[in-house]
Amino acid sequence: MNTFLQRIPPVVLNLLAINLILLGVTALVPSLGLKLDTLFALHYFSSPGFNPLQLITYMFLHSGFMHFFFNMFALVMFGAVIERAMGSYRFLFYYISCGIVAGLVQMGVFAIMISKYHDIYSPEQYNYIITEGWNLIKQGYNYSDPTAGTLNQLVNMSMVGASGAVYGVILAFGMLFPNQPIYLFFIPVPIKAKWIVIAYAVIELTSGLGNMVDNVAHFAHLGGMLAGVALILYWKHRGVFNNRWFF
Repeated sequence: MNTFLQRIPPVVLNLLAINLILLGVTALVPSLGLKLDTLFALHYFSSPGFNPLQLITYMFLHSGFMHFFFNMFALVMFGAVIERAMGSYRFLFYYISCGIVAGLVQMGVFAIMISKYHDIYSPEQYNYIITEGWNLIKQGYNYSDPTAGTLNQLVNMSMVGASGAVYGVILAFGMLFPNQPIYLFFIPVPIKAKWIVIAYAVIELTSGLGNMVDNVAHFAHLGGMLAGVALILYWKHRGVFNNRWFF
């Protein structure tokens, strides 16, 4: 175990540790977990629970063990390689940036979805639904009216998870090592990294457009990938990668 941990570069190892500690806290002390969710999970901009710092803190919380496991598995498998290629400080900046942009993109999608409710409710009704709905959500309830309930979910439900940042890491692997073969346990032949990244992007886009309220932040995943593309192309233009990809 020590040998395995020693092979993980410092930023990935510390990200893994922070996420694991917070998962343990939320699992072992549910009341504290609820407080952490209220304070650090990402809420929509007009929610009474929103705080700008949540655009960073939300990516260190997870909704359960499986959510945590798949994100951290991908972070260790791909992030370790990318941290060594980029350097620790650049990788940390990259990871946090992808997570922030992921949250902003998902909030932008929510803004589009929420805009139609301004035509349904008066400003007073809208504000009442949001304010009272915040108290309902904290108690584990919601409005019985489906329209008010959906609006309340969009504004006051929280978003957690490192998925947006992790998708940025996977994107970086596909761009920096596009021809690296990857073995997936359910496919008997290796697939080049670039094709896996493209497949992930297509799946997230179609899933997001097909069901925008399925409790999965598909557009956050795409936002993390878009941030990754922008940063890597910018750094490549500046010669950070010696004007080449790592084939």
